[in-house]
Amino acid sequence: MSFIEHLIFWSAVGFTGAAIFASFFEWTLHRYFMHRPFFNFRYAFQAHAVVHHHTFKADHTYHLIHDHDKKTIPMAWWNGPLLIFLGMIPALALAWSIGRWELMIGSFLAFASYYGAYEYMHWCMHLPKARRVERSWIFYRLNGHHLLHHRYMHKNFNVVMPVADLCLGTLLLRSKIKFPQARGVAVPDVQPRNK
Repeated sequence: MSFIEHLIFWSAVGFTGAAIFASFFEWTLHRYFMHRPFFNFRYAFQAHAVVHHHTFKADHTYHLIHDHDKKTIPMAWWNGPLLIFLGMIPALALAWSIGRWELMIGSFLAFASYYGAYEYMHWCMHLPKARRVERSWIFYRLNGHHLLHHRYMHKNFNVVMPVADLCLGTLLLRSKIKFPQARGVAVPDVQPRNK
């Protein structure tokens, strides 16, 4: 293999592995830091479970009502660089241990893309504007997935790629009971199926 072929191959391996790992990283962060205090560290819990979930529920308040609540949709600006850095630590350890530093390129691209996708899709879910992404099948499905998380806070921790929810037993496809859910073009019906 040439240098370019090695670079492309190992970058692709890094990207694929990091994208899958990012799903588990997001799940862990969401479940253990954003939904409960972690010892004396309460920042993520306060910003997410207390403020965000109090503002945005699974009913009509799933979509932004008061303009001043926009600030509760995204994470703080410094969260992105910090989370990408923390997510890259295992990739760095793997690249160092096997001597394939090309893994870092794909891993960085995967983590940066995953975080960007998280923030953008989460923004679109709570502040719909009929954007092109909101008309896609995958957004429609993920929006229902996230809506159920706002109804059942201990289910559907993934926003971007629910691989970890599937593997770790927290995937919920439909509500078990009827509830007054949010409605909209990009919001699927997540009510129980009629039997």
